[in-house]
Amino acid sequence: MRVGVPKEIKKNEHRIGLTPTAVREYVAHGHTVAIQKGAGEGAGFSDKDYTAAGATILPDAQSVFDNSDMIVKVKEPQKVEWEMLRPDQILFTYLHLAPDPDQTHGLLNSGCAAVAYETVTDAKGGLPLLAPMSEVAGRIAVFSAAETLLKHNGGMGLLFCGVPGVAPARVVVLGGGVVGLNAARMALGLGAEVVVMERSIPRMAYIDEVTGGRVITRYSSINAIEEEIIKADVVIGAVLVPGASAPKLVSRDDLKKMKNGSVLVDVAIDQGGCFETSHPTTHEDPTYVIDGVVHYCVANMPGAAPRTSSEALNNATLPFGLMLADKGLDALKANPHLARGLNVMGGKLTNPAVAEALNMEWVDPYGAWK
Repeated sequence: MRVGVPKEIKKNEHRIGLTPTAVREYVAHGHTVAIQKGAGEGAGFSDKDYTAAGATILPDAQSVFDNSDMIVKVKEPQKVEWEMLRPDQILFTYLHLAPDPDQTHGLLNSGCAAVAYETVTDAKGGLPLLAPMSEVAGRIAVFSAAETLLKHNGGMGLLFCGVPGVAPARVVVLGGGVVGLNAARMALGLGAEVVVMERSIPRMAYIDEVTGGRVITRYSSINAIEEEIIKADVVIGAVLVPGASAPKLVSRDDLKKMKNGSVLVDVAIDQGGCFETSHPTTHEDPTYVIDGVVHYCVANMPGAAPRTSSEALNNATLPFGLMLADKGLDALKANPHLARGLNVMGGKLTNPAVAEALNMEWVDPYGAWK
């Protein structure tokens, strides 16, 4: 198969769909790989690295799309990109369609088969292609929160880790999944007092076990969230409903009860955000203040560490990408977990959560949702 990797064009996105290491694996499987000129530079990979791995360098994105059967990316395609897609192409990337009707219709109109990293599953019901970026995002969220708490960044002027005789920050993490656990462990390691709100009792038991009981776990009820955010210096939104928009767990009215200069970090912003007052921000202009509460809602937090993120992402996506390259769409018939990654095919939606979020009809071509 002809595999193409264009340069990411979304603002502040420096990751790349395939690392040179991954390219060597595709080439070893008998596939050809085309990389857009300079596509890997933001993550520290030169064109020379790619040619040494067996790739061909093409001058622009149009050349890559025109000469590829499968496009491998990181972020969702932008308008100029979805207009280059064809009905006979496979797109393999993050999509996050639920809060993005424009992209959804763009992909439907293209006729391509779009497989989303974030809805591919594993035998345990996990999301293996979302997990590595969730790990990175959870850890970056804590660094960002600690920096935002400082007075010159708009926070209350609290040192995250405290000092002897002065209490550290109290961090409340909404959601105990991969993002939440990584955020909790990082915050704990930096000396904060940490509370994780979660609804799965087995997950709370696991968090208690792996943190040696040093993280407080609470069942995530409406009352419990209200009680905790009043005491919090930092609230990290780490909730996820696979394929769907994130639930709104903190309302505008709740902000009035929170400490002045406290910080909200919304890691769920790529899925619409879990705070009512969230809207996407950028790494250059990451925060804004509503009712005295500083909001850090940077979309694509892992993009701040493109080298680490690209390598971690490729470690996870490579087996599935090779399945698609080796077998084409027949790989979806053979692997129901990969089939759950299919969000769009032949002008139709194929993911029920996305369809529900957008109030659209969907089909199940491979029986992945039975």
